[in-house]
Amino acid sequence: VYMETYGCQMNVNDTEIAWAILQKNGYGRTKDLDEADVILLVTCSVREKAEQAIWNRLRHLKALKARRQQARLPLRIGILGCMAERLKEEILHREKLVDIVAGPDAYRDLPRLLAVAESGQQAANVLLSLDETYADILPVQTSAGGTTAFVSIMRGCDNMCSYCIVPFTRGRERSRPIASILQEVRMLSDQGVKEVTLLGQNVNSFRDMSEVQFQSAAAPVLSRGFSTVYKAKPGGLRFAHLLDQVSRIDPEMRIRFTSPHPKDFPDEASVLQLIQERHNICKQLHLPAQSGSTRVLEAMRRGYTREAYLELVHHVRECIPGVSLSSDFIAGFCGEREEDHQQTVSLLREVRYNIGFLFAYSMRQKTRAYHRLQDDVPADIKKRRLEELITVFREEAARANEAMVGQSQLVLVEGPSKRSVLELCGRNDGNIKVIFPDAEIEDAAGCKALVRAQPGDYVLVKVTSASSQTLKGVLLRRTTLSRSAVCH
Repeated sequence: VYMETYGCQMNVNDTEIAWAILQKNGYGRTKDLDEADVILLVTCSVREKAEQAIWNRLRHLKALKARRQQARLPLRIGILGCMAERLKEEILHREKLVDIVAGPDAYRDLPRLLAVAESGQQAANVLLSLDETYADILPVQTSAGGTTAFVSIMRGCDNMCSYCIVPFTRGRERSRPIASILQEVRMLSDQGVKEVTLLGQNVNSFRDMSEVQFQSAAAPVLSRGFSTVYKAKPGGLRFAHLLDQVSRIDPEMRIRFTSPHPKDFPDEASVLQLIQERHNICKQLHLPAQSGSTRVLEAMRRGYTREAYLELVHHVRECIPGVSLSSDFIAGFCGEREEDHQQTVSLLREVRYNIGFLFAYSMRQKTRAYHRLQDDVPADIKKRRLEELITVFREEAARANEAMVGQSQLVLVEGPSKRSVLELCGRNDGNIKVIFPDAEIEDAAGCKALVRAQPGDYVLVKVTSASSQTLKGVLLRRTTLSRSAVCH
């Protein structure tokens, strides 16, 4: 089996789950396309560009499949994930190239689907589930180096933002039992993984209903000034409990999480308190804004105003001094006027994010926007507005990062820099990339011998220069997460 992953980190995790299922059923894995009997593409549907990449890839694979047929060496091609869910009929019928189609909740069915395909028939399963979380499947980690890993804690989304395809491709929200998450994190810790990111479409609305004694717990309150399209959901163990338990497993393992929704950070904010208190929970938060205009936010059904969002940002910065913030923005949503765009520009200036993910709006079938709104911002104006947002974001991120020049940053070494074998790269607590020379350094353990930093080591780096995306610096010494926390 040869696998390719497109799109978000959820898809990276889904690739690991699908591979774990196939491995248990006797399949072998190859990294060589020409060696493969089965090619599986794990796909994304969030924007048209993501789907276009898959159609282009399939055109390339068509020639390979034709060559194989001539040589009487059958090749099966499968489309997995969100695009499979959204475009099952079109994928199966366009040029009859694809043999199997499996949605995000159908990976357990892959061995059966492949067996059907072996007999020369097309096979599909795009049923969405109300309870599938793959809790009992321990994903086989495929990330290089094994220093960092992603752990899926929930699937689906109930927010129904008007622009978003996710509820239609990944289904309703369901959370994995905490016990199975802790088991996976312990296993990763035993394997030497030094950073785990808890993954979900909406992690801070996590709600584990598997333990009977917690099923009558009250529904949590929302952030002040925020609302939802669904009724409050009582019962279950919540995200703060999970974060507390995960952070206790290994004091030398960094914990991150993504993606939260701004509505789920209430004022009593036990999650924010935990981030501030625990040395191994990264002081970094993703707060997707999407727009700086209240009018556009209402059309997007985000459940907050610009003012409520800014109030939350101030609250977060009060609770967690020095927090690194990232966000998502959409340029040119339905009905967006020039003044709305300028309000997004001013939000970028006011908040000054460290990391940003900015895209032009791409209308998706099935969404509320598709049925109720007009995609009326011309493509050239979307492009200009996106370029303006990116320029402003980079200016502000550069200023935020330049404030770190002269400071020492704790960095988890990931491996050699892509640009030079003489340099290493890693990330600081705020998830910003840090590049530094691969030099001999002191070990903070007190031994006199000089050492070289290895992937998985924590090192102190003094920052000497900064750009909007990267910090550069010089190595001071090797250290540990716990020791660094005591020093600070």
